[in-house]
Order: sequence, then structure tokens, then C-alpha cells
Amino acid sequence: METSELVDLVYEAAIVPDLWPRACDAISGMIDGYSTALITFAPGESMRWTSSPHVTESMEIYERSGLAGRARRPQIALTIAPGAFMRDIDFLSPEEIASCPIYNELLKPLGLAWEMGAVFREPSGSMFVFSQLRRSEDGPFDPRAVDRMNALKPDLARAAFMTARLSQRHAQTVANALALVGLPGAVLGDRGNVLACNEMFDALSPQIEIKAFDRVHIASRQASQLFSEALKRTLGNRGAPVQSIPIPSADGTEEGVIPPLILHVVPVRRRARDVLARCAAILVVTPVGEGSPPDLGLLSGLFDLTPVETRVAAALSAGKSIDAVAIDLRVGRETVRSHLRAIFRKTGTNRQPQLVSLLSRIGQAAPSGD
Repeated sequence: METSELVDLVYEAAIVPDLWPRACDAISGMIDGYSTALITFAPGESMRWTSSPHVTESMEIYERSGLAGRARRPQIALTIAPGAFMRDIDFLSPEEIASCPIYNELLKPLGLAWEMGAVFREPSGSMFVFSQLRRSEDGPFDPRAVDRMNALKPDLARAAFMTARLSQRHAQTVANALALVGLPGAVLGDRGNVLACNEMFDALSPQIEIKAFDRVHIASRQASQLFSEALKRTLGNRGAPVQSIPIPSADGTEEGVIPPLILHVVPVRRRARDVLARCAAILVVTPVGEGSPPDLGLLSGLFDLTPVETRVAAALSAGKSIDAVAIDLRVGRETVRSHLRAIFRKTGTNRQPQLVSLLSRIGQAAPSGD
């Protein structure tokens, strides 16, 4: 690929992050390297990265290993020559390379003993690292490869900064898009902080509010606990499912009683996250409608109820007593009470009338399908 074509591809990747792996491959080919990766570190947030496709598995190992937190190479490079491409052998002694945790625990076992890279620091405090690797048997990068990368450096830095700026705007765009379809929404970062929200979400006070350190505060203690648990699962596990949390009605406003709400915590999957985006989850709030019998599938899906718990919840919302439910299910009264306690925990309620009130309103919260 010609240099001009590569520069065009890099700027395309700044706008369309899915193109970064292809750009990384093209960069590696230009300098006779094995792979290229773009890694970003933002204060208080987890690392982001994109790379040549064939080292994706190795990058995932690197991300999980915690080696990034033990690496001294980026800081040394920033001190010696910030924003300049250098080979590891240009600023580290053989002893320093041999004692480097990344070299010993990752690169050497993979047969990738030679590295070249550059570190850029953004005014916000974020740090971008371009890293190229070469196979052990191929020897260090040629000095001409360093020259070629430094010639490309201004374009690479601008493209990385462009991606960062666009990703920051993306969070607000998502929140605004939810408002267009009538849904209060907010976007959360890796620390659970609110990156952006729409006016409809702001208007949910006092049930849901954004307070100190841009954290979501839920007035209901039980709903707040459920939200904390859901958020912990989401931030700690990228494969976490969508989780739905009931928010009880609230009063004390000039308009009177505010109806109950359902707060959905939607994880942002890796495919939806570009290399520098900080979005980890999207919060979507749906109002609970009036007076419609609950759908069994909806109840089970929203609150992760077991089949028996779903039947108990539906029967109680239809006005049946605990004794009647026990007869219908052919189980003891205490068994029904045990299921009821589990339902209380999962729905964030603590009294049967409160549960019935919540469930009787959920039917209208579901999409009509029109």
C-alpha cells in the first residue's frame, strides 16, 4: 500500500473505528513488522485497544493480565522522546528489556521479542500508545522503519485524537437519540459515572437523580441496591445480560404521585465500543402503564423470575390470595411465601400491595408492536 493510501485509511479509521484493524495491518506491512496495536489509557478508566486481527487474542490476554499497570516503557518513552517512534533497544538496556514483565510474561513466550512504538499524551490526560511488534527470529526493526513511522507520526496522532473527540460526542448522541423516541436515557462510563444524559432523564427526580461525582442515585433503597448489583455485573463482565430494575412510585411533588418506572441497564458490547470510547452501559427508562394484566413472558424477562415465581407473581397481581395460589400450584403456603420473598428481592418491593401495584401496571410499559 502506498503511503498516501495508508494515510487516507488512517483518517477513515478515525471516523469509522471498525477500520482500525485494517489500518494496523497496513502499518505493519509498511515496516516489515508482525503486528501493530493502538492502545489508550485514560485516568481512572480501563485500557482501550485495537490491533492487527491476528494478535487480538494476545491483546485480550494483555488486557486481562494487569501487565499494563506494571509497564514502565510508556513513561520512559514519554520522558525521553514524547510523541516519537523509537525501538525498545534505543532507550532500554539489554538488562532492562530482559527484566521487563511484558517481555518475560507475554512477548517472549509469543516469540515477539522486538518492539517499536510511540507515546502521545492528550491535554485531557489520556495517553495513546502505538506499538509495533516483530518476530524474535526476524531481529530488531530496521532504523529505516523508525524513520517511516516518524514521517507518519503527525497523521497517526491526529487520527487518534480525532477518534477520542468523536467518541466523547457519541455518548451525548446516544442519549439524544433515545429522547427522540420518547425514552429517558443516560450513558455510563467504565466507572459507572454518567457521561451524558437527555433532558427526559434529568426530569426523573426524585426517583432517579444524578448526584456527586456524576453518579446515578435512586431514591428507593431496594431499587438502589438492585441497581448497584446490576452495575457491578455490567462493569465487571462484558457479557452481562440486559438487566431491568423496578423503581417504585414517588410522591411529594406538585403534580402528585409519580408513577413507577422500569430502569434497564444495557451493556455496551465490545463490537459497539470503538477503541477510545468510554461508554460501558446505557440506561433506558420506561414508564409503567396503568391497569393491564402482566404478561408472563414479560415478567420473567424483566425481573429474571423462575417459571414458578412468574406464575406466583401473575396470580397475586390478578387478586388471588396466598392460600389460593398454594392450592392452584399444589404446594404448601410456606412454599408460596418463599417464592414471594424471592420475588420481593428481584423486583425491589417489600410488601404484597406494592408488588401487586407494580405488576398491574407493567402491561402498558411493553411495546405495542404497532
